[in-house]
This record gives sequence, C-alpha cells and structure tokens, in this order.
Amino acid sequence: MPIPDYQTLMKPLLLKLADGQIHSMTNLIQKLADEFKLTEEERAARIASGRRTVFENRVWWARTYLKKAGLIQSPERGRVSITERGKEVLRENPDRIDNDYLMRFPEFKDFRKRTKVDPVDPPEEQIDRALEQLRSAVTGELLERIRNLSPSAFERLVLDLLLKMGYGGPQLEAGELTGGSGDEGIDGVIRQDPLGLDTIYLQAKRWSQSVGRPEIQKFVGALAGKKAKKGVFLTTSEFTKDARDYAKGLSEKVVLLDGRDLAQLMYEYGLGVSVVRTLEIKRVDTDYFSDLSGEGE
Repeated sequence: MPIPDYQTLMKPLLLKLADGQIHSMTNLIQKLADEFKLTEEERAARIASGRRTVFENRVWWARTYLKKAGLIQSPERGRVSITERGKEVLRENPDRIDNDYLMRFPEFKDFRKRTKVDPVDPPEEQIDRALEQLRSAVTGELLERIRNLSPSAFERLVLDLLLKMGYGGPQLEAGELTGGSGDEGIDGVIRQDPLGLDTIYLQAKRWSQSVGRPEIQKFVGALAGKKAKKGVFLTTSEFTKDARDYAKGLSEKVVLLDGRDLAQLMYEYGLGVSVVRTLEIKRVDTDYFSDLSGEGE
C-alpha cells in the first residue's frame, strides 16, 4: 500500500480524537502509521527538504485542513483535540472526509478562497515533485552529453567529478590521468593524501554495450599489479548483474558507477551544470506566534 495522501488521513485522524482528550501529534502520527501498516521504509521516507518524513508531513496537513474547517483545535503547541463540530461530523459518519466535504463549512470555504488552490498533495510535496522532474530532465541531458564525449574527454570528466566530490583533497596534483598505451588497465589515479600513500585507481569506459564481469576482473588484476585495494570503475553504459555481484564479493573495494550514477553525481556536486535561479520557500513560524501569545499553535 502506498503512503496515504493527506485527504485520506483526515477521517482516521479525526477518529483518533473521538475520545475528546488532548493528543500529541507525535503519538497520533505513530498510531496512524501503525493503522495503515506502513513499512519501515515508508515511515522513513523524507520530503526533499528533509524537515519531516512524507507521512508526518501528510498527517500535519490533514490536521491543518481539519483545523481550518473547525473540526479540531490546538489547545497546546503540537497537541490537538476534537471540537463540538468535529464530534457532529463523526456522528454523521461520512464515508470520507476530504476537501470537498470540508467546503460545507464557511471557515474552510473562506480559507480556500484565500489560498486559491485545491492541491491533491501538500505544497511541499508538489514542490518536491516539480524539482524532481527538473532534476530528471537535467540528468537525462547530462547522460546524453556524457555518452557523446570522446574517450579521452570522458576520462577527464570522471577525474574532475571525483575531485569535485572531495577525493584527493586540496593538495596540488591530487589526481591525474594515466590512460594511453601501456596504462595496464588504469586510466587515472586520485591521491588522497599529499604523499600519495592512499591512492584510488580509476578505469573509465565510454561504452554503449553493457560492461560484464570479465572487464571487472581485468580491472581487479590491474589493481593487484599496483598492490592497490581501492578502485572505481566508471562507464557511460551499464553493468551486468554478474559484474555487480562479482564486485560485491571482492576483498578489494571496487565501486561501480554507470552512466546514470555519473549524471546524478554531476548534478548533485555541480559539475557540468550551473544554477540559473535560487528560490526561497518560507512558511509561517508558529513558534514565534506561540511565544508572542503564550498559547499553543
């Protein structure tokens, strides 16, 4: 079962308050997660800002809309209780409480007029989804450009990326390309300390076909020739399952990065991309107003 949307959570949340007692949002979120039998992965999934989990965020928005309709109240910060109107709604026992249902209440109707939106998902999740669509489009273009590079340009890119990620440190000559005739299967090195005592060896393949286990075995052999224990194998294409399984079982630490991994890392670390606009997303600071009034949210 997918994580329920905030409208699906409205009635279950109101039912949890039917006893008329004051409940903490933290406990309510836990009880609702149990009721919907969310997995540990679903409970841990976070919105892009990281401020809350997806499920927490949706419960809080269900709480906000129920409060705007006058069905619940917040007598203390982070705590809620049902109102007389909320009890009347439970006695009516509608099949579902959602935005359409809440439009019967004038306070909610006025609230919706002022917001002028009727979102299926909470605003933060709409923003997250839009950002993910933008990210997907940019990483798709990055991948296309990566695959059109010459072999030497691709080797330069992977070296730049690892240095951008912080491997090699600030020292001069922290990384270099070694590819060419007689490279013995090593295309580049990253020195993680000034004396070069800890080194990562690179293999970069600008291929269209999948990279299989034999290529990884050759790379491991090249590492053995250098008496090395760390290597990164990068490709513009993909790795076969056999290649990935083989790499997982090695005593040496060999990381496999395919074209999609590279595009995602370039996006994350700002290589080959530029910032065209920065947006500030603000929300009401409820702590500030609670401190002013000395009351709950």
